[in-house]
Amino acid sequence: MDTEYFTGAQAAAHVDGARQFFSAGTLHVRPATIHQWVRRGHLRPVGIAEDGRTRLYRLADVARAERATRDRALRHAAALLTDTRQEPS
Repeated sequence: MDTEYFTGAQAAAHVDGARQFFSAGTLHVRPATIHQWVRRGHLRPVGIAEDGRTRLYRLADVARAERATRDRALRHAAALLTDTRQEPS
């Protein structure tokens, strides 16, 4: 079985589509989000790319991190949608 490895930017692009779907287009996943997931312990790099700097992540690990953070992100998106839909008083 082949394991796919992604850089932070590639991982962000991969899960961005799912976040767009689940948040009705209000939330994006950027490379900085991937770095935050690492800092918060949701995701761990599995290697370094050939350039010697870029961290690599397994697709399955990225998917688990996205799932672990999705509920909070969707609550945030719901709050944003509610704020923008309120009628002025």
